[in-house]
Amino acid sequence: MQARPVTAATVIYDGECGFCTACVEAASRRLRTRVSIVPWQRADLAALGVPERDAQRALQWLGADGVRLQGHRAVAAWLRDAGGLWRVCGVLLTVPGLSAIAAGVYRLVAANRGRIPSRREGSCAVPPPPEDR
Repeated sequence: MQARPVTAATVIYDGECGFCTACVEAASRRLRTRVSIVPWQRADLAALGVPERDAQRALQWLGADGVRLQGHRAVAAWLRDAGGLWRVCGVLLTVPGLSAIAAGVYRLVAANRGRIPSRREGSCAVPPPPEDR
């Protein structure tokens, strides 16, 4: 099935995770962007071309240009979209070397997000990584 083109940038996150929801809400208050923010549980992932397993594991960025990014690269795209100093931070997250560190930190936080205290209620059910065969 061909993915439907995205007309504006969209951020997809885990709406059942209190930590994820709190982070997205904080970001949306601080970042002056026109992105649509949708929990993956309410998104038409098939129409957007996002595998459910990817949406469960990491923040997704669907750019107006059709580019899909996830994890720390999705965060970086959102920051770049906000402009100003946020843009600089987003660019830094994708610089070789720094990008590897950002990816590692993102994976560590994502793998443990269910253990991170949050003021928001919600449980995280992060799927296990795929088995190496």
